[in-house]
Amino acid sequence: MLKEYLECGRIVTTHGVRGEVKVEPWCDGPEFFLDLDTLYWDKEGARPCRLQQARVHKQMALLKLEGIDSLDQAVPCRGKILYVRREDVPMEEGQCFVQDLIGLRVVDGDDGREYGVLTQVTETGANDVYHIRFADGKERLIPAIPQVVLDIDLEEERMTIRPLEGLFDDED
Repeated sequence: MLKEYLECGRIVTTHGVRGEVKVEPWCDGPEFFLDLDTLYWDKEGARPCRLQQARVHKQMALLKLEGIDSLDQAVPCRGKILYVRREDVPMEEGQCFVQDLIGLRVVDGDDGREYGVLTQVTETGANDVYHIRFADGKERLIPAIPQVVLDIDLEEERMTIRPLEGLFDDED
């Protein structure tokens, strides 16, 4: 089941004396925050917080959040997780959130054999790398490229792959 509210970053410290906070982005990058209007203090969306200003500084997002107007008000926010509502983020066809991928069953596209569960996604620059935890407890890595990843079905919680020759040779 897809979560409506997703973790998008963590407030790591304050910035200046006017209540800005520095956020470590847990998304595509600090630019992600530039087009947002509202963030949330909780994963249920019960506590919205308007985003008054956002800018990028040294791979971090500097945010001015409504109701936080001084250093004294910003200090208690350190360490807090910020959330974004899924429908507030424009997505292109075929795109999905990394959080949606974690936990997917990974199956073979030819014989339907189940390899394991996707546990982590690593960004490498050229392409992402998917970490799969096999039933024997071993972790194997696959490149997130069209030649390997055939289909991602979030509703069925399944990723269908066709491993490149030699990719899983150590399993026999």
